[in-house]
Amino acid sequence: MTFRRLARNNVRGNWHRYVAFFLCSTFSVMIFFIYAAFLFHPDVVSGNIPAASKVRQGMILCEYIIVIFSFFFVLYSMSAFLRSRKKEFGLLRLFGTTNRQIALLVVYENTLIALLAIAAGIGFGALFTKLFFMVLAQLLQVTSPIRFILAPKAIWITALGFLALFELITLYTLRHLGRSQIVELMKASKQPKSVPLYSKWLTALAAVCLLSGYYMAYTAHIYTIIAYMMPILITVIVGTYFLFTQASVAILRRLQRTPGLYYRHTHIVTIAQLLFKIKDNARTLFTASILCAVILTASGTFYVLFQDTRNQMMERFPQSFGVIEKGLGVHEVIHPEELKRQLALHGLELDYEVQLSGFQVPVTLESMRYKTEALVIPEQSYNRVAKLQRKKTLKVEPGHAYYVHPNRQVAVEYFKPGDQLDTVVGGRDVTLQIDGQSNGGIINSRLELANMIVVNDRQYEEWSRAVPESELYAYYGFEVRNWKESLAAASHIRETVPKERSWQLECRIEDYAAMHQFNSLALFIGVFVSFLFFIASGSMLYFKLFTEIQEDQTQFRALSRIGVSDAEIRKMTTTQIGISFFVPVVVGMVHAAFAYKTLGNLLGSSVWQYGIDVIAVYTGMQILYFALARKAYMKQLAQS
Repeated sequence: MTFRRLARNNVRGNWHRYVAFFLCSTFSVMIFFIYAAFLFHPDVVSGNIPAASKVRQGMILCEYIIVIFSFFFVLYSMSAFLRSRKKEFGLLRLFGTTNRQIALLVVYENTLIALLAIAAGIGFGALFTKLFFMVLAQLLQVTSPIRFILAPKAIWITALGFLALFELITLYTLRHLGRSQIVELMKASKQPKSVPLYSKWLTALAAVCLLSGYYMAYTAHIYTIIAYMMPILITVIVGTYFLFTQASVAILRRLQRTPGLYYRHTHIVTIAQLLFKIKDNARTLFTASILCAVILTASGTFYVLFQDTRNQMMERFPQSFGVIEKGLGVHEVIHPEELKRQLALHGLELDYEVQLSGFQVPVTLESMRYKTEALVIPEQSYNRVAKLQRKKTLKVEPGHAYYVHPNRQVAVEYFKPGDQLDTVVGGRDVTLQIDGQSNGGIINSRLELANMIVVNDRQYEEWSRAVPESELYAYYGFEVRNWKESLAAASHIRETVPKERSWQLECRIEDYAAMHQFNSLALFIGVFVSFLFFIASGSMLYFKLFTEIQEDQTQFRALSRIGVSDAEIRKMTTTQIGISFFVPVVVGMVHAAFAYKTLGNLLGSSVWQYGIDVIAVYTGMQILYFALARKAYMKQLAQS
């Protein structure tokens, strides 16, 4: 029998171990190839699809992520497979096989799996590339479909790149194999295990790190997230590592000291086995939980941004169309009646319109010592618009004022009740007492009119006399009911506006369309990478489960001989597999929940509904993965 034939037989005989690794590798190759097929598409390279530039950089980043992920995943998988086959290699050494021949056998096996994974990945990639192009063309809103072309460069870069990756990692993992002695290899699976121990200090450190990371994530906002980001990542990762390596052992040892639970039914065997399994697999469970948190956080963020686009636009642009004019009665941008006529011509129904005027004054934001300008408007004008938007109205006394910030989720209180505001009106210094700060603008948030100072009506009337009409600002806002269908109207209206005045016209639909397209593309591209991480997470648990199956078979045979029934063995097995599969999921969900809280703080809105949707989908896929892994494991276990 040749080594090539022996390698094929080994792969065929141990296919239940390799199947998860093969599927994850195939999916990695497929996603890499699909992205490469777009990046090297002739129309994309030549610039015939201008909209492709919006996603090109994102896809290149995803390609790097896939390569880095594949490197560590394949390295971990091959190292785990080699460790599980030490007894087999010991037998081959005992029969006279040299280290070079064993290494050659492993290279043949891994090359065979690599070639199968690459061929299957490129094949499935070619099958789904057309569908990928169709969806991408729809999201990019290109005028004609993207041609179905499989760029040769994408094929050979994918094939040669992944083959080199597999071969290099194979050679790297073989470096320790030749140093092992025959006795060491033969007794690898029979080495006695010491009772797992834990450190109280490291267990406490796990709790402190996790609680600290969760607290920072819960309280983070737009002005502290940059400072908090690295501490959150470090403390959560360190806390999760010690949670599995130390705290899990402490919890199980505590359960062993609880007679009412430990000695009930088969718990004595289940807990004792879990104690050793979780300690041995702590790093795998830690990695799986971090991957779970990354998947839920990344996919949840993409999904939240996609779903929350409308809310963000409504907050930034309270009116569908807004026009800023400098000077009362001046219509250098577009006349309000002409704008309404254009809306009517495009079948858009007007919900309400807003007209208000004011003048700008210099303002210093004391908390940041930042000098800017704010629009002074009367109390009555502000309340009229606020009522239309169902916002809180303000009551202002003479000599007092309210500061209005256009951003609803701003976390900084620039002016506290009782603070004084010194400014200049008509060349005269004035001082106002601030009664409070209101977050969330009532008009479209163009920088020149973003900040507002709301004053008493009589005081505004007195001050406005000192300001020339040419220095007054007029704002015209129009809210339409079916504003998502107003893109054609916005384009036509903008064509009638002088180019030098285009910044004075704001159309919600323009920003909404751009952001919705970007978020749709990010969700569409990111979901593939997230799904890849999901398969990797489950695959790590799957082949870790099967690398220990020989040891489990020996234990369960011993339990069967002392009278433990098959039903009890199946129950204990299901419990152990379930804990291995779902404990990392629970930990990852908790991490992701606090990440969603941080995201909600940044967006200024609740994202729990969207986060729960993502968690529910992930849990469903994990349950399916668990059911398939359990079925395969039980089948192999029954053969013993």
